[in-house]
Amino acid sequence: MLSTILYSVAILSVIVGTLFSIVGVLGYIRLPDVYTRLHAVSKVGVFGVVLLLITAVAVTPLTIGKGLILIAFMLITGPVTSHALASAAYRVGIPVQQAIRDDLQERHSITGDDR
Repeated sequence: MLSTILYSVAILSVIVGTLFSIVGVLGYIRLPDVYTRLHAVSKVGVFGVVLLLITAVAVTPLTIGKGLILIAFMLITGPVTSHALASAAYRVGIPVQQAIRDDLQERHSITGDDR
């Protein structure tokens, strides 16, 4: 009975995690600039990987502690990495495509901060 539930959770996690990963790849292909691509890939990719790690915990002899540590690392490092990449892209001067407004540019022009 327990193995049936674990395999059901694993199958559902693989399907949903794969769908999240596919949406991330489609976002990477379809979105116009580095900032929106980073948003799609990092958020959706982290959820896809976390769901696949849930599958690994449910099906393999990986202990729950190791799985939770890996999930915590993914949830912590994913957004931090994407923020660092977006910040680096902004500092290098990669423009935002089709921007309605750029709050960072407004702040720099008001304060005269040219970093």
